[in-house]
Amino acid sequence: MKTRPLGKTGIELPILSFGASSLGAEFRSVNLNEVMESTTTALDLGMNFIDTSPFYGRGMSEVMLGQGLKGIPRDSYLLGTKLGRYSDIHFDFSARRVEESIHISLQRLGTDHLDVLLMHDVEFVELAQIWEETWPAMIKAREQGKVRAIGFSCYPMKTFNTVLDHIEDTCDCVLSYNQYTLQNTVFAEDLLPRLKEKDIGAINAGPFSARLLTNAPLPDWLKEPEEVKEAARAAAKLCNENGVDIAQLALQFSCEYEDIASTVAGSANPKNIRKWDKWLAEPIDRDLLAQVQDIFAPVKNLGHLEGLPENN
Repeated sequence: MKTRPLGKTGIELPILSFGASSLGAEFRSVNLNEVMESTTTALDLGMNFIDTSPFYGRGMSEVMLGQGLKGIPRDSYLLGTKLGRYSDIHFDFSARRVEESIHISLQRLGTDHLDVLLMHDVEFVELAQIWEETWPAMIKAREQGKVRAIGFSCYPMKTFNTVLDHIEDTCDCVLSYNQYTLQNTVFAEDLLPRLKEKDIGAINAGPFSARLLTNAPLPDWLKEPEEVKEAARAAAKLCNENGVDIAQLALQFSCEYEDIASTVAGSANPKNIRKWDKWLAEPIDRDLLAQVQDIFAPVKNLGHLEGLPENN
């Protein structure tokens, strides 16, 4: 698997990383055999950065992943988790919780250090706490050797820029989701130039945009506008007529962008993980990509609101 540097951290990430949210039964029930096989399949194929969070499965993702990683040498994989978001309604970015959350995550994951630690969905709280309280506590954890690289994730570009105004000189990396895809490239247009100037690492998650860019039925919780969903169905139909799964085109598109260190995709199904590896080994269909982008042009970069109103 090809790798790219994560900003100035000295960490090399695979262009496709393994997202462990599904291991926490976020989308369906899973068993330990699926967890073990999914994890080892990803690592065997070079997807050696694993992204999780205590939010995923309300702790279950970290617990299950810790079991899946048992017996695997720690120096053979990179591990990232998050803090601050623990449920749909429970957010705690206090300094005390930073220390506690890291301690619990390390215990669940069966390790003594993290490679990447992110504040999770900071747009749901008043942002001043992030740079006044949360960030100094994370810097302390980095100085103590508990974590190698620190950063944050969120959805609104406004929030990314506001937080970076206060922490960009000490920030190692950020994670954006669903915003470097076939339909939405606002991450590259609005934020990546700033990240490149400061050599801050960029991670992209959600190349399939919560199933929008797949042939699977769209989930009821998908927040994108109806016109975006309609365009996605039309694009999927065009891909099928050309003998290509739109998910393949979506994954290839997201992973080929050189200024993004890694794209994170998750599944508790080893067959999907093997399929993704196969897709990345194939050349992208440029003509089909252009046609799909034409379909998405009228709804390009249309998204939804996330977090507190003042953070959008």
